[in-house]
Amino acid sequence: MSGGATVGHDFPQWKPRANPWFIAIAVMLGTFMEVLDTSIANVALPHIAGSMAITPDQATWVLTSYLISNAIVLTCTGWLSRTFGRKRFLLTCIIIFTGASMACGLATNIGMLIVARVIQGMGGGALQPSAQAILLESFPYEKRGKAMAFYSFGVIFAPVLGPTLGGFITDYYTWRWIFFINIPVGLLALTLISALVEDPPYIKHARKTRLDFVGLALLSLWIGTLQVVLDKGQQADWLGAVWVRWFVAISLLGFLAFVAWELTSDNPLVDLRVLKNRNFFAGTTIVFAIGIVLYATTALLPLFLQTLLNYSALDSGLAVSPRGLGSIAAILIVGNMMNILDRRFLMMAGLLLLAYSSFQLGQLDMDIAMFSVTWCIILNGFATPMLFIPLTTSAVGTLKNEQIGNATSIYNLMRNIGGSFGISITTTLLSRVSQASQNFLVQRVTPLNSQFTENITAFRQLLAQRGAPALASQKAMGLIYQNVVQQSDALSFIYNFRLLAVLCVCCVPLIFLFKLPTAKTSKKSGVALAEG
Repeated sequence: MSGGATVGHDFPQWKPRANPWFIAIAVMLGTFMEVLDTSIANVALPHIAGSMAITPDQATWVLTSYLISNAIVLTCTGWLSRTFGRKRFLLTCIIIFTGASMACGLATNIGMLIVARVIQGMGGGALQPSAQAILLESFPYEKRGKAMAFYSFGVIFAPVLGPTLGGFITDYYTWRWIFFINIPVGLLALTLISALVEDPPYIKHARKTRLDFVGLALLSLWIGTLQVVLDKGQQADWLGAVWVRWFVAISLLGFLAFVAWELTSDNPLVDLRVLKNRNFFAGTTIVFAIGIVLYATTALLPLFLQTLLNYSALDSGLAVSPRGLGSIAAILIVGNMMNILDRRFLMMAGLLLLAYSSFQLGQLDMDIAMFSVTWCIILNGFATPMLFIPLTTSAVGTLKNEQIGNATSIYNLMRNIGGSFGISITTTLLSRVSQASQNFLVQRVTPLNSQFTENITAFRQLLAQRGAPALASQKAMGLIYQNVVQQSDALSFIYNFRLLAVLCVCCVPLIFLFKLPTAKTSKKSGVALAEG
């Protein structure tokens, strides 16, 4: 790192030979490619189902298979980096991810596509934590805020670009190109990382240990069963299905066994002891909750625009794209404010802005102007970097450098699991709240309600004038019921957005758990030492 970094003074001063900003560009390419791929495939699922003659329910395994393998490898990143070297491991992952992307695009049946997605997830699982660890190690503490701001540009902007790009590709070309576009990006990332990235001394001289096969098996068990439950639980009526109850029990027991094993193992797959660090524990808890909010918002907005406002896949993607403008503006501002303002203040402001934007989205109705939606989306995009940049740097700010690789694996895993929970919870609530709202609204559809009587009479007269007097009453009731369904669906979206706002507010007290490190730099050490 610039200025020289020692980790517990066990290693000599070290800084990368290449300019850290060039390194940031190199590692961000792989991350951008992986994050883009998690969102770009969502809008293509109906096209994939149609071209392969499968049901939309079967097509969701294209997403689930990727997430399961991605989450499992993500937690193995620390051990794999220590064993094979972080640079070599990162290059291998990019090769696997790029090759699997080509296989996805060439798949001729759903089985081949799912296998390719599993391999792609294995390659993509390590890209984010490895990139974060390399980035944080390459910059001195006082410059990590700007570095994370630059990194956040890719992480935050990719999910915004994904639906728009995916909608454009599937509407005007073929869904296969959503995978083929990874090939040139992957080749460029390989070239830059090979030339610029190097392993620090504590990676080169890390003690080699055997793979924790028991921990890996338990991890695969509880994450795999959990992801299947979250993905298919709503369709199976959750605990109403016997297999769901079994999977929930297996996942819970597998998780408890995994935690117990990792805490007592001499060579754990994932060093959970890092959660004893107060800052990291608080940051991981918040990022889990924010993962729920961000992934749920990303899933809800296009669905609202397409189902209630009749937007096409491309139009809905374009409608949410202004979120990127808010993110870019915040990144440019927050990176420079990190060393001026208390990071806890920035995190609190980000959470409250995110809560406010979610609450404003909870004011939507069928007659809302597009500008009102766009303004909320821009504000939501601005709040995200304001929260994530100081949150990430503060969460790992009091850890030793050799702990960062393991910590970023846990951090990213919790964000992804939070995202899975967010999508699953909001999907369930959309259905359940819509049903409850419809039951409430139909109680007003009665001759005893003067407003209903006036509306049904007006509909009958209008339909009769248009040449259908015999069917006027039946069609009028159909229009009334269609309006009831639309209003109940709108209420379910409103409920979800307001619930997300409440969750953001509930995270605010956790910010007070953070204790910021004091940066003490000298000629011998440029790393910030944690005090207290």
